[in-house]
Amino acid sequence: MCDLSMESLLKKDPVLPRVAAAEEVLWLNPGLQSAETALPPMELGMADILDAEARLQRFAPFIRERFPETAPRGGLIESPLTPIPRMQRLLEERFGAVIPGRLLLKQDSHLAIAGSVKARGGIYEVLKHTEELAMENGLLSETDDYAKLASPEMREFFSRYTVQVGSTGNLGLSIGIASAAVGYKVIVHMSVDAKQWKKDLLRAHGVQVIEYEADYGEAVKQGRARSDADPMSYFVDDENSRNLFLGYAVAALRLRQQLAEQNVAVDREHPLLVAIPCGVGGAPGGVAFGLKHVFGDSVHCFFAEPTQAPCMLAGMATGLHSKVSVQDLGLTGLTEADGLAVGRPSGFVGGVMEPLLSGEVTIADPKLYTFMRALLESENIFLEPSACAAFQGPAELLRQQEGRDYAARQGLTAERLANSTHIAWATGGALVPEDIRKAYQTMYL
Repeated sequence: MCDLSMESLLKKDPVLPRVAAAEEVLWLNPGLQSAETALPPMELGMADILDAEARLQRFAPFIRERFPETAPRGGLIESPLTPIPRMQRLLEERFGAVIPGRLLLKQDSHLAIAGSVKARGGIYEVLKHTEELAMENGLLSETDDYAKLASPEMREFFSRYTVQVGSTGNLGLSIGIASAAVGYKVIVHMSVDAKQWKKDLLRAHGVQVIEYEADYGEAVKQGRARSDADPMSYFVDDENSRNLFLGYAVAALRLRQQLAEQNVAVDREHPLLVAIPCGVGGAPGGVAFGLKHVFGDSVHCFFAEPTQAPCMLAGMATGLHSKVSVQDLGLTGLTEADGLAVGRPSGFVGGVMEPLLSGEVTIADPKLYTFMRALLESENIFLEPSACAAFQGPAELLRQQEGRDYAARQGLTAERLANSTHIAWATGGALVPEDIRKAYQTMYL
């Protein structure tokens, strides 16, 4: 628990009483700085992002070998960037949104292997650990063809080691599937929020799943303790891992290329506004970190969280980061958005985001399903409900006076907004079984 009383916490930011009442809110970050000021002092930088991208390039032959579905991209794991004009019109006509410019969907929901944004950071961390182990044991050098890592001899070597992670679902899928492909023993510690189909899919890949009747924090705590007790085990720490963070950040380099291919300019006269669903913070934080390095002040990053589990908003608005939980504000932390069902945010990510994040929106669970059905109706694209939190950003930002005030402060004139690009970052959905998809379509009707 936080040392402060709930009454004291609620005084730290004017939005917090509404957050505590589980209302949908728009919060603008008072600590936002220019990229020129914020980025240079940070622990990580562009050189680290480029190093992560180079590592993924080295691993491309291995990925292509183990996951043939990545062959069309040469072993790189990347997702489509899709214009969704019909969804844009529907958001404006049915939900009162104001979305000047164009709306695109970044379909990390359809990333190969794990079907979610976690395929970026999770798989990257597994690969980096694999590279380090192989090099430490004289089995690999940077100049080798990394396809050799798929050999039976290499799999036998990696089978001596274990990889463990705590997860509400999608990170467990990415870590579990990727680690099993290398040859590791894998243990995924899953919280009560994790969907049964995700547990079943992991077990089908030979992954050991340990279930907890507690939230994400407890699953991580137990997983870390069990891994620490085994010298042959490696724990993937979603809350504090720099490797995960950098794997996500590489997305910005790929997005820059995709935007260029679609002749979409990003500069002061053509701003980019991005909304990303947020759980503990690693994936959206890493993506936003990369975006600010690539696009500077021309990009405006917003996170989207459930009204009952807005942990990053609570941490940033109070300034307490991982020292505060949503339960301290009287919220349950329970939500249908399993990947976002986190009570306490990453302190590491919160600290990095303090000067970089433009703001946050929160969304009630029923609207997740409303947006999900709207996207199916308008574009025939399926996302899992948690991914649909991303639409709350473009739906609410300029509809609300606080958002219009933000635009004015940032020099986002009507002319510039007319030239803007909005991206809803879809975080998961491709692997959802058909029967579950059908069940989702009847929720909250």
